[in-house]
Amino acid sequence: MTTLSDSTRDKFMRVSVATISTALFKRGLRNQTIQDVQPVARKGRNMVGPAYTLRYIPAREDLNKLEVFRNPEHPQRACVESCPPGAVLVMDSRKNPRAASAGSILVTRLMVRGVAGVVTDGGFRDSLEIAGLAIPAYHNRPSAPTNLTLHQALDINVPIGCGDVAVWPGDIMVGDDEAVIVIPAELADEIAEEAVEMTAYEDFVTERVLAGQSIIGLYPATQPRNLEEFAAWRAKHGR
Repeated sequence: MTTLSDSTRDKFMRVSVATISTALFKRGLRNQTIQDVQPVARKGRNMVGPAYTLRYIPAREDLNKLEVFRNPEHPQRACVESCPPGAVLVMDSRKNPRAASAGSILVTRLMVRGVAGVVTDGGFRDSLEIAGLAIPAYHNRPSAPTNLTLHQALDINVPIGCGDVAVWPGDIMVGDDEAVIVIPAELADEIAEEAVEMTAYEDFVTERVLAGQSIIGLYPATQPRNLEEFAAWRAKHGR
């Protein structure tokens, strides 16, 4: 499992997915934001942690009877019990929300075990209960049918696709009240640092635009005067 420093985690907690996506775009990474996934409930804080993955394949009726849940080694159950504290469980449900990827009991277990969040490109059942939990959770839409209806849990902590994005175990997942993004682990420290710097400048720009200033030369910064004013703004605000 990727080791995420407290400093980098704290930086990711203070920046938006939109800002991170721009930092990744500068490095040629254009497809890192998970598509068609949204928070079950907005938490007003970010989800940050290394990815721990679960892969579903299409269910076959003779292999997915309700009795399979009695097996403690069933991949879905085993994944819930093995996902490390501080990690984000990311599920590949083939962008199919017609059956649930998990429900409130499993998500509650993840929360109690200290997991940082849960993401699926499918749906959750018991979504109202999940919305009330402290753990950040992201899905496509609510889905009442059990996962066995359409999904067979197969592989734990392997490379997956989630919402058209490749997710490798240990990639850093960041989610805010809008979206979820995947950051290659080896870039995490520099992306976090750059995103904090970008956020400070964007806050400065917003203040100037609200005061009536044109964005020309300000955003992006092409006039030295704006950079000088930004330096003074940072010093004043301790940024």
